Amino acid sequence: MVTSERQERSIALPTRLGWRMGYLLASFGIYMVDQSTKAWAVRALRFGEDRSIVRGFLDLIYMENRGIAFGQLQEGGAFGRWFFVVLASAAAVAVFYYFVRTPRNDDRVLGACALLLAGILGNLTDRARLGHVIDFIVFHVGSYHWPTFNVADASITIGALLLAYDLVFGSRRKTVVSEQLTTDH
Repeated sequence: MVTSERQERSIALPTRLGWRMGYLLASFGIYMVDQSTKAWAVRALRFGEDRSIVRGFLDLIYMENRGIAFGQLQEGGAFGRWFFVVLASAAAVAVFYYFVRTPRNDDRVLGACALLLAGILGNLTDRARLGHVIDFIVFHVGSYHWPTFNVADASITIGALLLAYDLVFGSRRKTVVSEQLTTDH
């Protein structure tokens, strides 16, 4: 019996690692898309070459964001830059730890963590390398303009929404399943 448990563990470990590697590979892909689109924005948009993609709805405009989400806390200077680098590094470590501790079959949370990691690391790379984050996507309807953002910001937002959804509805679902299992026996 001890041998079969060891065999199951030795088989389960590569499976768990392989499953997580798929999510990490997807996260790396999103990170690369983020960095590539930012490099394109620097080349194509940096010197006032704004582009309207969908007139009255979607524009591409180069911006350098020295603050945090939606341009808040812009006046931090060198201290702010490195404070945000340390903060983002801690967030990446926390998300990775949560990712590793998440059950293999919890796809929503694993996907959310992968999105969060890609976004956090994408913006962290900019901040550490350049001292600011490159934003270039602007949605607007009429006179309302959504704050300028990038692929990393979108990844963070979607990942955070998935985690919030799981916190609100995931525990409820797990409770219902648990109650069904209890009443079935």
